[in-house]
Amino acid sequence: MAAALRRLSRCGVAGFLPQVFSANRHGPRMLPHLVCQKISTSSKIKVDLDQSTGVAVMWMQSPPVNSLTMELLTEFTTTLENLEMDKSCRGVIITSSLPRIFSAGLDILEMYQTSPEHCGEFWKAVQELWLKLYGSNLATIAAINGSSPAGGCLVSIACDYRIMADDPRYSIGLNETLLGIVAPYWFKDTMANTVGHRTTELALGLGLLYSAPEALKIGLVDKLVPEDQVVNTATLTMAKWLAIDEHARQVTKSMMRKPTVDKLLSNREADVHNFVSFITKDSVQKSLGMYLKMLKNRKA
Repeated sequence: MAAALRRLSRCGVAGFLPQVFSANRHGPRMLPHLVCQKISTSSKIKVDLDQSTGVAVMWMQSPPVNSLTMELLTEFTTTLENLEMDKSCRGVIITSSLPRIFSAGLDILEMYQTSPEHCGEFWKAVQELWLKLYGSNLATIAAINGSSPAGGCLVSIACDYRIMADDPRYSIGLNETLLGIVAPYWFKDTMANTVGHRTTELALGLGLLYSAPEALKIGLVDKLVPEDQVVNTATLTMAKWLAIDEHARQVTKSMMRKPTVDKLLSNREADVHNFVSFITKDSVQKSLGMYLKMLKNRKA
């Protein structure tokens, strides 16, 4: 039974979807297609780094839906840290190797019927991914090739720019309330910094998921392109970001984002405590259990 539930939980929060759901020192040398000179692969993340352009593509590859397990969170963060330290890397495109899904969000079974200690460690991993990505000195673009609810949305809006597949079947948003979960303040702040306070208030309160055209309209994503052109368009767009003086771009990014980052850095322990206290409540565990049961019934 536990094994069956774990397979089902890989649908993450997306299970609520009807569908699966001066000039820069190097200059703008981006090519339309990445010619990979260095390839690094782990079990959950594949990295293609073109050292001639300084652009890496991080492919999430954790079937069936790139649920953010402890393992994927850790590998994602470690991979990003390694790219930060690689002097040949100047920009990162984050995408999925799986069709129709970017990431289904946090893995439910990391939070369901597990110990408070495990929940705490899991939440620290979520914090760490966001801190590294949202505050990264690298230029970051989310190439969203499918649905991206909840934690998948958080990864997307933590990037500098978002390009999404132009398909109304795909959706994106912070829909945690549909599971009886409350998105923490730094999820909220990240979205508010992207689309504004009132839109965020409605989105979080109602657990809204926006179709790709709707997401473009409210500014949750920056551009829509055909699905088979998402990564290529991200590559071309990255050239514009890397054409900006690197120091000026990094300082500007820090100026915009540092207050939000510092807010979590100064409250990490309290945030973990609040999450563990909330997620281990009987009522919340019951809600998660009902959700997993729904997934099992749907699969049957």
